[in-house]
Amino acid sequence: MATPKKPNKKRVCPNCGRKMVQQFIGLKHCKCGVSWKKDEGYFERTPDMIFALERQVTKKSKNSIKTKQVPIIRYKHNGD
Repeated sequence: MATPKKPNKKRVCPNCGRKMVQQFIGLKHCKCGVSWKKDEGYFERTPDMIFALERQVTKKSKNSIKTKQVPIIRYKHNGD
């Protein structure tokens, strides 16, 4: 019997067709300037974008607090 093929989990850039490289969990980049974020989808990078990780509390219990890191996009501000 033939075994079913595993689906290709690599993200492919819709612009140039290259495989995208993971920067953080849920955030991937391509050399051509396109990025993919899990909750936003594909978007074009601009020079004022800063990609960072932010801690979010997922579970609070009596003796401990569980956190996870999620990727966020910040923007540079020009000092006026």
